[in-house]
Amino acid sequence: MQRTITELVCCTPIPSARYGTASPFIMHIEFVGAAREVTGSCHLLHVNGHVVALDCGLFQGRRSESRAKNEKLPFDPDKLDAVVLSHAHIDHAGRLPYLVAQGFRHTIWATAATRDLCAVMLADSAYIQEKDAAFLAKRGKPHAEPLYTTDDATRTQKHMIGMPYEKWFQVTPGVRAQFVEAGHILGSASVMLEVTEKGETKRLVFSGDVGRSGLPIIRDPAPPEGGADVIIMESTYGNRDHESVEGAREHLAKVVRETAARGGRILIPSFAVGRTQELVYDLHSLHRAGQIPSIPIIVDSPLAFNATAVFELHPEVFDTNEDLIRVTNDLFAFPLMRFTREVSESRALNSAKGPMIIIAASGMAESGRILHHLLHGADDPRNTILIVGFQAEHTLGRRIVERRETLRIMGDDVPLRADVQILNGYSAHGDRTELRKWLDAVRDGGRESGRTTPRVHLVHGEPEAQDAFAESLRKGGYQVDAPNSGETRPI
Repeated sequence: MQRTITELVCCTPIPSARYGTASPFIMHIEFVGAAREVTGSCHLLHVNGHVVALDCGLFQGRRSESRAKNEKLPFDPDKLDAVVLSHAHIDHAGRLPYLVAQGFRHTIWATAATRDLCAVMLADSAYIQEKDAAFLAKRGKPHAEPLYTTDDATRTQKHMIGMPYEKWFQVTPGVRAQFVEAGHILGSASVMLEVTEKGETKRLVFSGDVGRSGLPIIRDPAPPEGGADVIIMESTYGNRDHESVEGAREHLAKVVRETAARGGRILIPSFAVGRTQELVYDLHSLHRAGQIPSIPIIVDSPLAFNATAVFELHPEVFDTNEDLIRVTNDLFAFPLMRFTREVSESRALNSAKGPMIIIAASGMAESGRILHHLLHGADDPRNTILIVGFQAEHTLGRRIVERRETLRIMGDDVPLRADVQILNGYSAHGDRTELRKWLDAVRDGGRESGRTTPRVHLVHGEPEAQDAFAESLRKGGYQVDAPNSGETRPI
């Protein structure tokens, strides 16, 4: 049974023995998404009788399970007072149109670049759901109706307000916030919040997704200054380190050269926002340096085309220390490069001859045009499937990483004979060393202003990664836990 806001604010006991089993609290956080898992980011702040959501992301994974989670909002949309959005990735923003369709009428706060990216990403998410349902229905395959429509996505944009970085804004009575560069994708932010109730003010930091230093195009992460009392911290790669960014570029060049030499295609499932632009940027750099053969590079994604246009609108958030940014304004346009928008262009790629690179969404190979390219190319040993980001449990991307003998794609069984290569250096998530560096910087900034070591709640990570990260943080003097979905913690 869904609890009322009154019950949550007045009567919810703290579930962890660390805080006591019968001590009620008022200002608190409720973890309702990306809790002991990676997708569906959503955390609720309860302050002064108001409710603020940090993110409202789409759950991804097993179709039936994720569908059930996505359809069940863990709060009454009419009683949600605001959303503060860390960035535009679908696992953080993808349920906003559903929220609006269910009656939400208030403000969604974001950076200006995140607002603009959401305009194209959410419309694309709705379009893909509509088209995939129609495709499966036409073939007589089981399918679900779209979670929301393109009209819902358009209406969502009317609720979004873009804010500059490092400027305080009032979210609800007793809650003000500020965006700080997270270095994850264009417009991504960590969120610094000051919450006040009954004369007591606390500092809460929501990390969002923390990026890496040295990634192409975007600026490096900037840990919030002044410290925090509580930190909601992502932990996607809390149990491992990545190869270096420079090593990833070299690996990319090697994969392209070797696959082209055997006449194959490089098929890259990629997030249309962030990862695709980074890959194009590095392929441009490698081409200029003569480190890859002159083969066609096709970004087969209308969303990536539109998202790239948004990138070009926001050079103010580019990293001006990058070599290519200093020498050309045409980061995403060079002789080998082509974007496809029409379905007919996409289908024509299946009969095209010769080596090529095809980059297509979605990043976890759960939907979009990459499915059609994998359907036609996963069984060819000349080809390479190049994985360039985290693949959540139960996704097709994870099954490719695990090198399953047979893949289920668009209702068909396809033998996996293509080579599989994994480039973790292209992850836009900081690894355990980078996450710890970010967290220590926030803590140390707090010491300068008189704050003690913050309490840390780990989110956005699978249990194995979270448990390993939590143990390492405890050894460093942090009070840390990883809440389950539906659990609450005081601010």
